[in-house]
Amino acid sequence: MSPYERKESAVRRLLEEAQPAAVPPELFEEAVRRGGRSLRRRRALRRFLWLVLLAAAVAFTVWACAARPWVEPPSDTTPPLTRW
Repeated sequence: MSPYERKESAVRRLLEEAQPAAVPPELFEEAVRRGGRSLRRRRALRRFLWLVLLAAAVAFTVWACAARPWVEPPSDTTPPLTRW
């Protein structure tokens, strides 16, 4: 008997056995409650992360406007005079 045939026969035995009883109602209610809580937490976390991203973008924009890093800083020394 090949491994595939053994797996197939095991699955067939599981499917032929009697199915378990229905899920208790209190278990369903608990699952719904926990799922709702999980969704609310995930939504709040996503909103918080978007808010942090927006705040970082605003802070970078304000810093870039104030510091202007693309502009070359003024020279502290004057260039040497060659034609005098």
